[in-house]
Amino acid sequence: MTNPIAGYAYGSATLARSPVSAAEFELMKKSALFGDDDVQALRRSYDVLADQVEAILDVWYGFVGANPHLLAAFTGRDGKPLGDYLGAVRKRFGQWILDTARAEYDQRWLDWQHEIALRHHRLKKNRTDAAPAAAAIVPLRDLLLLVSPVTITLKPFLANKGHGADEVERMHAAWLKACLLQVTLWCHPYVNEGDY
Repeated sequence: MTNPIAGYAYGSATLARSPVSAAEFELMKKSALFGDDDVQALRRSYDVLADQVEAILDVWYGFVGANPHLLAAFTGRDGKPLGDYLGAVRKRFGQWILDTARAEYDQRWLDWQHEIALRHHRLKKNRTDAAPAAAAIVPLRDLLLLVSPVTITLKPFLANKGHGADEVERMHAAWLKACLLQVTLWCHPYVNEGDY
C-alpha cells in the first residue's frame, strides 16, 4: 500500500510480524463481543467520518493539548510542544480513523497494530519522526484511558449525517469495541513475556 503520509507503513513487508496470532485475535474479538455486525457498522461509519477527520482530530488534539500530562509525549526537553512531531503524528492519526472504519482484520492489519504498539513503547518511541521528545514512552495508563475520550467525543461526529439514533449507537458501540481491541494489542510490548 502506497501512502504519502510519512511513517505510515501499513502493509509494508518491512514490518515485524505481530506476536498475536490470528487465532488469538479471534478470541480477543469474542471477549470484546465484537462480531460481524460490528465490522459492518464500522464500515458504514467510514462514509460518515471520512470528510470529518480533520474536525475529529481538532477535538482530540484539543483534549491532549489541554492536558499537560498527555502533551508530555510530544514535548521537547525544553518543555515546549514539538509542532513538527505533533503534525506528523496527526496525519497518521487521521489515517488511523479511516483504517479503523475500514475494519480489515488480516495479517497486514495485525502487523501494523504491532508496529503502532512499538511506537508508543520505548522500543520505538520518537524514532519514526526522529523526534527529540523528552518522553521515551507513552505511559500504559494513558494509552488505556484515552479509549474513553476518543470514543466519547466521536459519537457526535457519527450523528452528523442524519442516521437514526439506533444506527448511531451501533456505529458507536463498534468503535468502542474496535478501540479496545486495538489498544489491547498495543499493550503487548508493555507486558512481561508470557503474561500477555
